[in-house]
Amino acid sequence: MTELDLYERKILRELQRDANQTTAQIAERVGLSASPCWRRIDRLERDGFIKRRVAIVDRHKVGLNAHVFAQVKLNAHGRANLDEFAAKIREYPEVLDCYVLMGSVDFMIRVVAEDINAYERFFFEKLSQLPGIQEITSTVALSEIKATTALPI
Repeated sequence: MTELDLYERKILRELQRDANQTTAQIAERVGLSASPCWRRIDRLERDGFIKRRVAIVDRHKVGLNAHVFAQVKLNAHGRANLDEFAAKIREYPEVLDCYVLMGSVDFMIRVVAEDINAYERFFFEKLSQLPGIQEITSTVALSEIKATTALPI
């Protein structure tokens, strides 16, 4: 792992806060001139510290009001086909995140849908139809206390 200096950490914090800033604005905020700041940002991108820059969309404003966490447990046959399960999950745009877990369940997925009826259709028509599924436990999020994409750098 490449060490990050104080300026690079500040740059990453600024980009996480607002990636739409110009290099000059970031440079001013972190205490550098524009050219060295640009070089550091370029290196951070080349070295993979910055994966991509995206817009964070308000899911409610685009009509995705249901937010559900589903724990998926596979049967013994299903565990032999983890790659197949993972490939299918990646195809579903409703699934925002999917994690392999240690413990009593195999996966935790985070799903958004228009409403609970849309989630029910996703559940019965897609998720529960995947091969090797033994059990799915869905938990509906009522409200959001904290949501961030910013890492504590």
